[in-house]
Amino acid sequence: MSVFDLIVIGGGPGGYVAAIRAAQLGMSVACVEGRGSLGGTCLNVGCIPSKALLTSSGIYAELSHLAAHGVSVEGAALDLGAMMARKDKTVADLTKGIAFLFKKNGIELIEGWATIPAPGQVQVGEDTYTAKHILIATGSEPAVLPDVVTDEVDVLSSTGALALEAVPQHLVVIGAGVIGLELGQVWSRLGSKVTVVEYLDRILPGIDGDTAKLAQRALSKRGMKFQLGRAVKSVAKTDGGLVLTMERVGKDKEEVLEADKVLVAIGRRPVIKGLGLDALGVNVNTRGFIEVDGSFQTSVPGLYAIGDCVPGPMLAHKAEEDGVACVEMLAGLTAHVDYNLVPGVVYTDPEVASVGATEEALKEAGVDYISGKFTFMANSRARASGETDGAVKVLADPSGKLLGAHICGAHAGDLIAELVLAMAKGATVSEVAAACHAHPSMAEAVKEACLDAMGRAIHA
Repeated sequence: MSVFDLIVIGGGPGGYVAAIRAAQLGMSVACVEGRGSLGGTCLNVGCIPSKALLTSSGIYAELSHLAAHGVSVEGAALDLGAMMARKDKTVADLTKGIAFLFKKNGIELIEGWATIPAPGQVQVGEDTYTAKHILIATGSEPAVLPDVVTDEVDVLSSTGALALEAVPQHLVVIGAGVIGLELGQVWSRLGSKVTVVEYLDRILPGIDGDTAKLAQRALSKRGMKFQLGRAVKSVAKTDGGLVLTMERVGKDKEEVLEADKVLVAIGRRPVIKGLGLDALGVNVNTRGFIEVDGSFQTSVPGLYAIGDCVPGPMLAHKAEEDGVACVEMLAGLTAHVDYNLVPGVVYTDPEVASVGATEEALKEAGVDYISGKFTFMANSRARASGETDGAVKVLADPSGKLLGAHICGAHAGDLIAELVLAMAKGATVSEVAAACHAHPSMAEAVKEACLDAMGRAIHA
């Protein structure tokens, strides 16, 4: 078959979810993917392999703390090859699962790289396919530093940092965002000295400031070093390893840092090169993102785009929501994505999770608000499990309607879901606090933070 209702270009979280939902809605669907496996960056060289390594490295690191629990472990050793093999198997099993879902839903997988020679046409190799609608879901790739060559041997992107064959003696991470902190902690746990270099004077740009400070304190306690307010000017290879030349931001001072591996983790950029968008007249903004309207349609009728290649949070779950909303609107259904309610999670130890407005944003906008905070140190479950770092923080308008929520602590990525739902339903801090939370549980900290916003915290 070469004529479809919808052709999706890209088999990542946004693309494959959109394809499945479109098939459920009765459309004939094809998905073009050139990687050789489905799942995109997230599944192949991003979210999933990094979480597999975070889990494995966390278990290894925990061995050194078991004595406090009355557990003695002797002869424990790191088998990095086995750890990497487990990570690879996790990825392989999940990619096969998506392929199975394609077959189950009657979606045709077209292997290869796509171009769009004309509206309604997709070319893959020498074959041309026709579609009523074309959806671009080509995702993103690691951003690069000027004059710094990423060779995936010594100077790494996130892809190379997921596949090292030995633990670096000293790993320097350029960028204190989500990717840099997660992969930095993996190798720190496995025995590497890790130094994180960041241009700004804080870690986790965009995250609530108080919460980011809690995270930095906890990560420092776990062995990671931070050099903030530094701009990397060059990375040079020498006989002894790598030498980074840095400049103190706002000061006329140059510094040097030596390492044997460098991870460049300064963010990501959209992947749209090679699609032929310029010739089609597709509007792209100055940062390289495809501009779309409220229905995800580009400036060319019948051509749509979602996920990391359009403006908005560059997150897998955001791409999924984009994909579902886009194809549901194509099917005549009502759909909408509220980007203020897209949570962000950093899967370090402790985890960091956030949704909605930060306190800094509310102050800058001149919005009246109340806040509540509860530390895990005062939570009985956290005390029992020894996971007492961090706190829950909620922000609300004077009536108590939630405006934002920020958590640093164990299981923050799971705990934030309650507050996302509360915000989606327009709930107040009093309504969240009135819901019975199991005891003892980490979720009680959410309840107590909401009580604190009303001046009624019980255990503070």
